[in-house]
Amino acid sequence: MKNKKDKELTVEERLALAKKPGEDAMVLHKYYGGKVEVVPKAAVRSFDDFAIWYSPGVAEPCKAIAKDPDMVYEMTWKWNTVAVVSDGTRVLGLGDIGPEAAMPVMEGKAMLFKYLGGVDCVPICLDTKDPDKIIETVRLIAPSFGGINLEDISNPKCFDILDELRKDCKIPVWHDDQQGTATVEVAGAINALKYVGKKLDEASICIIGAGAASIAIARLLLATGFKPQNLCMCDSTGILNLEREELMDTFRQKWEICTKTNGAGKTGGMKEAMEGADIVIAASKPGPGTIPAEYVKSMADDPVVFATANPVPEIWPWEAKEAGAKIVATGRSDFPNQVNNSMGFPAIFRGVLDVRATTITDEMCIAAAKELAKCAEEKGLAEDYIIPTMSEWEVFPRVAVAVAQKAQKQGVARLKKLTRQELFDKAEFMIRRSRNLTADMMSNGYIDDAEKAFK
Repeated sequence: MKNKKDKELTVEERLALAKKPGEDAMVLHKYYGGKVEVVPKAAVRSFDDFAIWYSPGVAEPCKAIAKDPDMVYEMTWKWNTVAVVSDGTRVLGLGDIGPEAAMPVMEGKAMLFKYLGGVDCVPICLDTKDPDKIIETVRLIAPSFGGINLEDISNPKCFDILDELRKDCKIPVWHDDQQGTATVEVAGAINALKYVGKKLDEASICIIGAGAASIAIARLLLATGFKPQNLCMCDSTGILNLEREELMDTFRQKWEICTKTNGAGKTGGMKEAMEGADIVIAASKPGPGTIPAEYVKSMADDPVVFATANPVPEIWPWEAKEAGAKIVATGRSDFPNQVNNSMGFPAIFRGVLDVRATTITDEMCIAAAKELAKCAEEKGLAEDYIIPTMSEWEVFPRVAVAVAQKAQKQGVARLKKLTRQELFDKAEFMIRRSRNLTADMMSNGYIDDAEKAFK
């Protein structure tokens, strides 16, 4: 099967391949017993060194930080460490599965942070669904970290949690399902439309789903140059328009979309929303079958389909292609054109941490999206290549630099005088170090050979 070209595979073979990552995950997660660990990074020359790393010597750094709190960035892991925090209420496309069941995703996130961005990350799953308790907990743990990545928290509470924490936290707090997903989707949309010869300010966009990711995607698309009158969003009830007055009091973010978009005055549901669209971006219910193939046929010439639900896209890529889609993207790494936030958050936080930014703005996200798009364009756009892949590690320091420089320009960076070359060298070193460290641990047997798990 591996030797066959994709077009030669049967539907059954394609489905078998699509199921393979999940089957392997069940074996390997149990085999390794987790994906990340904490190891010392300081030298232990002898047991005498513990008088330096712990009592009595450690008292001197403690006193220095008490006198000047910013010294915590110089003397502890805070400068390079984030917490990924979830309550397990909106995990992938699986819904509310609880904090314990969310841990494999948060650990995976921590692994990607380290391997792709050189960022240390601690997964924290909270046993509460109360937004006030989540806000309080994050505020209480914030002194230990250089940034907070909120993850897989259900809407609409995720919006209020993010807004409240960004008001008074002294470190950047972002919700990756909003800002991270939006950044990568915008990068993909820029290049997909460029490839099919359509202009951003003229393209008709349909967004399927109106959760945290979709609303953030809409906001960032509009901030990038897409026209609000050309955007149509559809939730499970129907198209967001001025007739949806029930949203005025129940979901203010959706109501804002109702008032700003849908210049064509569309009514109805997904079918009507997709008619004539140049690009559809779906971040909704996992498929298959969420988006019927005939809806793709009703789109404009050379349509672009982003089916990004995980673990199963709203429509299988081959079905969308057979229905006429020119470009198809998903959120999965085992299909071409992965528009997944894994291409965003590691590099974005690398840049944020390198200048000790106090927040992550939309402008910083747009800078990341444009740099991502530029990296792919320089290599050469194609139907199956509109955005870089995780294997192109050289992309990540470039995106980190774009974010860091934008933070400096906007005045939200504590370190204001680092040059572009200094930022690039620092990001490249940290990312290269993480990749080499993993390779060395594998070659020396500290990370066991994964193939042993299947024997």
